[in-house]
Amino acid sequence: MPVATAPNGTISFMLNATPVVVPDDGCSLLEALRDRLGIRSAKDGCGPQGQCGCCTVWIDGQPRVACVTPAARVRDRAVTTVEGLDPAVSDRWSEALCATGGSQCGFCTPGIIMRLAAQVAADLDETGVRQALLAHLCRCTGWETIVEAAVNVRGAAGPTPGRDHLAAAERARHEGGVAQRVDPSVALGSGGFADDAAPSGALVALRDPRGEWVVAETLTEARQAAEVVQGRRTTLAPTWPIEVPAGDWARTLQTTWVEPAYLEPDATWCVPGGEPASTVGNGGAFGGKLETNIGAAARALADAHDRPVRVLSSREDVVRRGPKRPPMAIGVSADGSGVAVVARTPGIVAAIGAVAPLVQVVEVDVPGPPTSISIRAAGWAEAAAVLASLTPGPGPDVVVAPNGARASAVVAEDGSVHVSVRCGRALDAVVLRSYCIGAAHMALGWVRSEALVVGGDGVPLDLTIRSFGVLRAVDTPSIVVTLEPDEGEPVNGSDAVFAAVAAAAWRAADFSPRWPLR
Repeated sequence: MPVATAPNGTISFMLNATPVVVPDDGCSLLEALRDRLGIRSAKDGCGPQGQCGCCTVWIDGQPRVACVTPAARVRDRAVTTVEGLDPAVSDRWSEALCATGGSQCGFCTPGIIMRLAAQVAADLDETGVRQALLAHLCRCTGWETIVEAAVNVRGAAGPTPGRDHLAAAERARHEGGVAQRVDPSVALGSGGFADDAAPSGALVALRDPRGEWVVAETLTEARQAAEVVQGRRTTLAPTWPIEVPAGDWARTLQTTWVEPAYLEPDATWCVPGGEPASTVGNGGAFGGKLETNIGAAARALADAHDRPVRVLSSREDVVRRGPKRPPMAIGVSADGSGVAVVARTPGIVAAIGAVAPLVQVVEVDVPGPPTSISIRAAGWAEAAAVLASLTPGPGPDVVVAPNGARASAVVAEDGSVHVSVRCGRALDAVVLRSYCIGAAHMALGWVRSEALVVGGDGVPLDLTIRSFGVLRAVDTPSIVVTLEPDEGEPVNGSDAVFAAVAAAAWRAADFSPRWPLR
């Protein structure tokens, strides 16, 4: 195999069987791939914590995370990305993931493909695939559709016959809240993320510890100048910041801070005098990115420097500054009346009132990060779960969302989750099922394991993406979804599933009064 020769001060290696040379400036392999060599399939999800798997590539044929691998370490070695796979292999994987709904936004799937393809995943059973996915996180899909694609990848012979990708994209828009693409190329990382389209040679802006923007020629230089410090996981336990209101209640619930934990950190770019690139990418993070304000910073910095500027959020920035669902404490009587005390959040009174008109909402000031009702079903999902809990028996728990979508859910004795949803015309059953599975996964984590530790001064202390309690593939039970026939206008159905599965998981735990349960 030929090896590129390089003068002093540079690093040479083979990239997808082609000799390349990059500056030896202390950058990571991920930065070398994305910013020096234009390889956009490798994604920066944890920036750089080595914990999400989105930047997985092959080094001498073995899967490795590129964000914590110094570029100097691959000198004279072979690096392979999705672009360097045999087209028959990458096509087979992308078709398989599209066919099952295993790629929604497509941010995590290039790394997953590189991991599973290296382990000959076509020969692995479901358990083996889930074990192989331990190095990865995914927030959208709930794992099951990825596992299905991996187990069945040898049978993916081509596009699904008769499938309408425009209709699929329309269903994805209803579920994700923003415009989305649905086609096999999305699984290879080309869904349309802001930083992937940034102009070559753009300046890089990061926040320093004071919140001021620091601008530099490269990401490495920006991190050094901004004195970015690697985030850590705290040893402190989560707290529940709001007490249950006084009363003789049939049911009570306290929730704590939860990190949305979307995989793509907020990013944008802008040219002088231009409009900043959208931060929502190919999905919008289920409302988590709808209120970001970094676009204004990108425009101002581009104008000030008279050059294109990329504005990037570190994972620590996302946790400290990104909006969260407001924590609350609720008490209800058997007739559905009650009191909900909730962190002060614009629109939260109406959100809760949409499903629980007999519940009085009291807003209080709580030290902590910003809150928003844009986060998936914020406020009304909690209220709907509490009201559903008043129904005696084993379930299923039934939720009707403010938009009219109806979902029911039950957790079986073997731990599997069974969901039924009616939300207008399916448009594309694969996409709708995938989003419902993802919503069920998110709800299970919300009730059972997800929490963000926030200090008494309101500053989040959990700053690593693995610290938020997102359920791993090996911890996620089977999720069975039934799509009920409905010829009505399509509406979002996965938010109703989210609330119904939360209620069912709570029922299975005998209504322990605090989330998360563990």
